[in-house]
Order: sequence, then structure tokens, then C-alpha cells
Amino acid sequence: MEADNATVVVAREVTRRYGEGETAVDALRGVSVEVPRGKLTAVMGPSGSGKSTLMHILAGLDKPTSGSVAIAGKEITTLSDSDLTKLRREHIGFVFQFFNLLPMLDAGENITLPLSIAGEKPDPGYYDQLVAAVGLGDRLSHRPAELSGGQQQRVAIARALVSRPDVVFADEPTGNLDSHTGHEILELLRHSVEQLGQTIVMVTHEARAAAIADRVLYLADGLIVRELAGATQHEINEAMEEIAQA
Repeated sequence: MEADNATVVVAREVTRRYGEGETAVDALRGVSVEVPRGKLTAVMGPSGSGKSTLMHILAGLDKPTSGSVAIAGKEITTLSDSDLTKLRREHIGFVFQFFNLLPMLDAGENITLPLSIAGEKPDPGYYDQLVAAVGLGDRLSHRPAELSGGQQQRVAIARALVSRPDVVFADEPTGNLDSHTGHEILELLRHSVEQLGQTIVMVTHEARAAAIADRVLYLADGLIVRELAGATQHEINEAMEEIAQA
């Protein structure tokens, strides 16, 4: 399965079943989706809708029960664990709700960690641009314990972007932040799309977060049931209420 230059991630008829027999749970029931390059796609849905499962499968952190996923034109569902690890390192960035920084490393070392693991060094010009974009120029020598939650998430975002991945997966990136700091993080994610050409898939339950997306996908009972493009926070909330009542 090939992805064209305008599409980074392609999933076809993805299912994910946990357990067997009468106790089996179908988290995904045949999801097909394409993630366009240089766009921010938000994934929403009520608890248990399958949104986190979908993100984990698209990112190669979990394997589907059936169906296929390709990233940058490469089928990932049949890769060995070692090849999958290599693909994630080269093509994927991650931003998590709880930052997942290494406490013994300073901010600069946390940012460059993906490259260090690969035995590479950052491009100086791009690294400086990235540090300026996330506003951490005077915090690079500080360890995570010396940074605020917002600053830690900025480090995490820079770490996700430093290797110039094909796609960044963000799992509730504002879920552990106050409203003001969360707004700053959302602006930073939007900036990375518009100014750095980054592709982002963001799972969120917050309408204000989804409102920065180019499109919003709604999941319910393991299926994509609606898609909105360029929606306002009000329109996103309305759609969520309608889906919850359906």
C-alpha cells in the first residue's frame, strides 16, 4: 500500500479486538482514514470510543486485529519489532499528556534524545529555530524538576519535532495543563504546522484544542461517525452532543 506525497498515514479497514469469545471487546470496527501532510488532524470521541486505540495503531504502538496501516508509504502492520522501532524513530514523533521527560537530563538533552539514540546530531540551524519557536532559549540547562508543566510540555514538543518526523502523534497534550498554559501549547502546535510544515494527529477530549485543527474526526463505538473541517469550538461541542445523544 503506497501513500502519495500529500498523505502521510493511510489506514484501511482497521479493527482491534481485545479478548476472545463472549468477553471480547471490539475497540475498532473497521476504520479507514488518511492523514494529509502538513495538516493538524484532531480525533475526538467519548470515553471508550476507540480514539486512543486508533492513535496507538496508527503510530505503530499496537497492532490491529485486521486491516493495514502505512506511514510514509511503508506498510507497518507486518514489520518485525526491530524494524518497527526503527521506523518509529525515523518517521514518528510523540507528545504525551504527562511529558515523559528523563529527569536526569536537562532540557537540551531531552530535546535531542531521539537523535542521540540514533547516533545523530541535530541540524544547528533547525535546532536553533526549534528552540526559539518553543521559547526555551534560557531553559536548556534546566532539568525537568526545575521547569513548569508548560515548559516541560514545550520540551516534549521540541523533542517530538527535532528529528523532523513525517508525523507527530499528540495524546491529550493539554490534558495536564491549566487553561492559560494549555492555550500556549495549542498555539505552539499550530505554529509547528503552519511554520514548520509539520503533520500532527492529536487525540483530545477538549473542544478548544480540537478547534485549532484543520479537521476533526469523531469516533463512536469504534467507528468514525463524523468529520468536520475548519470547525469552531461551538460547532465542535454541538457535534459532540449530537453524537452522544445518537
